[in-house]
Amino acid sequence: MTPASTTPASTPLAAQGGLPRPDIGFTPEPTLVHDRVIEWFEASARPLPWRDPDCTPWGVMVSEIMLQQTPVVRVLPRWELWMQRWPRPADLAQAPTAEVLTAWGRLGYPRRALRLQAAAQAMVEHHDGQVPSTAAELRALPGVGEYTAAAVACFAFFQPEVVVDTNIRRVHARAFTGDALPGKTYTSAQRRLAHELMPSTEIDDGAAACAWNASAMELGALICTARSPQCQICPVADLCAWRAAGSPPPTEEQQTRGQAWAGTDRQVRGAIMAVLRTGETVGRWELLEGLPLPEASAEQRSRCLDSLLRDGLAAEHGGQVSLPGSQGSATPKPGRPATGGPATEETAAGETAAE
Repeated sequence: MTPASTTPASTPLAAQGGLPRPDIGFTPEPTLVHDRVIEWFEASARPLPWRDPDCTPWGVMVSEIMLQQTPVVRVLPRWELWMQRWPRPADLAQAPTAEVLTAWGRLGYPRRALRLQAAAQAMVEHHDGQVPSTAAELRALPGVGEYTAAAVACFAFFQPEVVVDTNIRRVHARAFTGDALPGKTYTSAQRRLAHELMPSTEIDDGAAACAWNASAMELGALICTARSPQCQICPVADLCAWRAAGSPPPTEEQQTRGQAWAGTDRQVRGAIMAVLRTGETVGRWELLEGLPLPEASAEQRSRCLDSLLRDGLAAEHGGQVSLPGSQGSATPKPGRPATGGPATEETAAGETAAE
């Protein structure tokens, strides 16, 4: 459980050098919120396989990459297939790229598959085929950003890293600052708050901090949701600053708009990838003309294919297009290096990470 705080419960967080809080009559005591949420998590958390004590650090890392902008229900069967096929970084590192992209299926944002394979190759080359245990080492891997590094270090190695995804940001905003939603941008003020709210590591080796990260994330995913929060069953409803303020609606700045899909380049890119994942090598003209998207112009179709070629998600040789690494395919055209930032193709955002 969370270690006891040395700050008296009556001392508001703002008085501890924290952020200004709305005038709602009280400020929730962090340690009490920690205890309540962690207790709820222990009783109500989903039994996800990457949370199993026997799950390897590699399994945790695969789950974190897959869960970026893809819902858990879609990730579960794909994660299990991947772990059966490539149970170690070395297994994925040597796999043909075409097989990797085909196995990624319709998880969306397939550049994540390329980034994951590049990271696996770096682990083989620099870490004896093992997932590194610190956030700094993880960030040095190709395609691994701040969120993924912190999450893997925390959930796989119990490092007391601050892990913040959109679910955790929403819990922080409602419980501690009285805001309906955290807004589109992860601000420096929100970053400071996340650090303030981390349990102390003076008593244990970071287990409480990791428990808080996992518990707050699960609370945001299941109870403190964006559109329909279930306050009536929330373990900290009576401690929530947003509830105490009368549950005000989100401001214009806090509201997020759903991402368009129909007619976008993401839809066209997804349709092209769906054809290539069948394993066929197909002529460029035949591929583009055969897409079941009558509203997409010839210019848009060609532009989207060219972007897939630049991203290393497709290869073209002699007018024939296939997945990279397929028999007879050419080396993909060089594109921008993976940065760990959000990709832009194939599926609307699901459970997003602050990458």
